Amino acid sequence: MDSPDSYQNSREIGNSFKSLITRMGSSAADGETNYVINIMEVNEDRLASMHQKISEPPRLLTMAAGRSSCCIFRVPESLVDVNGKAYQPRIVSIGPYHRGKPQLRMIEEHKWRYLGFFLQRMKEKGLGLEDFFKAIQPLEMKARECYSETIQLSSDEFLEMMVLDGCFIIELFRKVGNLEPFEPDDPIVSMLWILPFFYRDFLRLENQIPFFLLECLFDLSKMPGEKSGPSLSKLALEFFNNAVQRPDEVISKYRDLKCHHLLDLVRASFIPSDQNFEQREFCAPTRMIHSVSKLRRAGIKLYPRKADSFLVITFRRGVIEMPPITIDDFMSSLLLNCVAFEQCHRSRIKHFTDYATLLDCLVNTYKDVEYLCQSNVFENYFGTEGEVARFINDMGKDTAFDINNCYLSKLFSDVHQYYRSSWHVQWASFKHTYFETPWSFISALAALILLLLTIAQTFYTIYAVYKPDKS
Repeated sequence: MDSPDSYQNSREIGNSFKSLITRMGSSAADGETNYVINIMEVNEDRLASMHQKISEPPRLLTMAAGRSSCCIFRVPESLVDVNGKAYQPRIVSIGPYHRGKPQLRMIEEHKWRYLGFFLQRMKEKGLGLEDFFKAIQPLEMKARECYSETIQLSSDEFLEMMVLDGCFIIELFRKVGNLEPFEPDDPIVSMLWILPFFYRDFLRLENQIPFFLLECLFDLSKMPGEKSGPSLSKLALEFFNNAVQRPDEVISKYRDLKCHHLLDLVRASFIPSDQNFEQREFCAPTRMIHSVSKLRRAGIKLYPRKADSFLVITFRRGVIEMPPITIDDFMSSLLLNCVAFEQCHRSRIKHFTDYATLLDCLVNTYKDVEYLCQSNVFENYFGTEGEVARFINDMGKDTAFDINNCYLSKLFSDVHQYYRSSWHVQWASFKHTYFETPWSFISALAALILLLLTIAQTFYTIYAVYKPDKS
């Protein structure tokens, strides 16, 4: 049995332990309260942050990007991954997207020099730099809404960029168009490699300024005797015609062509204006057409035709007629950037996308390109036939295409129906096998003669046995 002293000690230890537990419980309760308070504070901060993000408009793709007035876009990464740097300027920056990049600094310095030439001429009209700022200032918000991204520039910085880039383009167009002389030893013209890069850089989707701003600066800068002179559209198309080489009468038709920017101007000049061509009744095709190699085996041929634009393609009586197109550095850049523009812009006219899809169907291998070159449909200054085939296939990748609503819809349908006609395929296959080359024809002819001789020998052998005896 325990002694009273040991019992007393046990009670004291127990009371001390209960007291410790009580204090620990109290501390734990206080901790839970503090934890709940902290959670509530964090939730309030998080909610405030979320509400702030809800109230902020998008910046990388603004709400204006969905309007038809928005026309200058960042090229989607899906296209950049396929076609690399085809959408980025190489030597000159126009507009805000590539402004200030180190590799473009060389021509940036010459922009200011050309602005000086421009203003020197304007002294004859009594105009100064401030007059051009005042002229485009009312157009600032309209110009900002042409870009799919929010432009993080102040009003003064934005207007300075537009005046500098716009006057540089106008002055260069005038000099190349022989309306103004180049300065002696001007490196922009004396160094032969620079102007070809301008032709391509001025037609990159990310390297544009609104055309209405260019027209505002151009109209204000016209000298008194130039009221009946060339329009900005005609002057611009003549500038790019140094790279694409179209007849002068074709360029003259587009004197007053409406467009969003320089890329859209050149693109629109290739789109046929014939209303019958534009508004033909579409037939829904069942599928894409086959490559050149397969079409030829089905008796379908491809011939060149004369037309103002390579987009005017027809199919009649087993023949696809395509206007010749020169595949080179300029045309490859133009095609890619026009397709990118049509993928982004809210417009029902997607002629370049439709054309790129047609080429992607026709070309599978270098042999298809080789045949198109031999048929004078392609004029290849781009590289090997394999490189051209790879370019065409890449151009059609990751692009949205509506086969039932494209301008080539009837052609797709007619070619497919002709290809499915069995007698066409069988007769064409026979001709392709036995009459494609002189040697195959000679071999087939020799086999036919041998077969006839064998039949004749067999006939006379049988005839000699069974012929009637005259006696």
